[in-house]
Amino acid sequence: MKSPFPGMDPYLEEHWGDVHSRLVIYACDQLQDLLPGALLARVEERVFVESDEGWKRTVYPDVRVIEHGLSGGTVAIAEPGVEVAEPWLIHMKEAEPATETFIEILDVGGGRVVTVVEFLSLSNKQPGDGQDKYVQKQEELHLGKVNVVEIELLRAGQRVFMAPEARIPAARRTPYQACIWRAKSPELWEHYAFPLQKPLPAVRIPLREQDADVLLQLQPLIDQCYRNGRYHTLNYRQPLDPPLQGDDATWADELLRQAGKR
Repeated sequence: MKSPFPGMDPYLEEHWGDVHSRLVIYACDQLQDLLPGALLARVEERVFVESDEGWKRTVYPDVRVIEHGLSGGTVAIAEPGVEVAEPWLIHMKEAEPATETFIEILDVGGGRVVTVVEFLSLSNKQPGDGQDKYVQKQEELHLGKVNVVEIELLRAGQRVFMAPEARIPAARRTPYQACIWRAKSPELWEHYAFPLQKPLPAVRIPLREQDADVLLQLQPLIDQCYRNGRYHTLNYRQPLDPPLQGDDATWADELLRQAGKR
């Protein structure tokens, strides 16, 4: 079971919660086998709450937002002549904490985080609590001199790379991208363009200054997500949101017709 797309399958974006979780686990496993003995890859998580109604509340893993209402209780009896205010009831559905995972590469002997690998999600790319926390984390990693690898395989939302988007040439703003910041070169960012029509390449993962980079192979990760998630059942006749643009849209339509998916 293989995707008709040679690289990132844009139809996987509709199922990003599942795909993101798989990517992080598979990438962590792939890196674990490549790291020097003193380094370990670990999956970490951050938690926040978002609501479709526009309100938000920051939480920690052991905190829940619980709905309270007036219905079902006893009604107080007012004294004669006392006017009682009548409430307007506002229904607030419970907001579930959203958990996002990412990868930390740890120096066991030094007891510190060496590198963080992020696969960006919609919560990072849309205004709200998730994006605020992500930007704050970027700043903390920068100050802490932790290498940062940001991999974007999701087209929706706005880019939040550590590298200013204005510094990225328009020709390199492909549907999928990656950005790497190395603590040893704080004034430089590495930008990688991933065109839709090509297989995803391997990206260099920086470690400690004395270590050589290790390669994270992205295409096998996406292939594994597609296969293990049984995404051969995807409906390739439905429109994409956001839609593909220009030559990519024409190319994808021809590709899917040749594969008998349309």
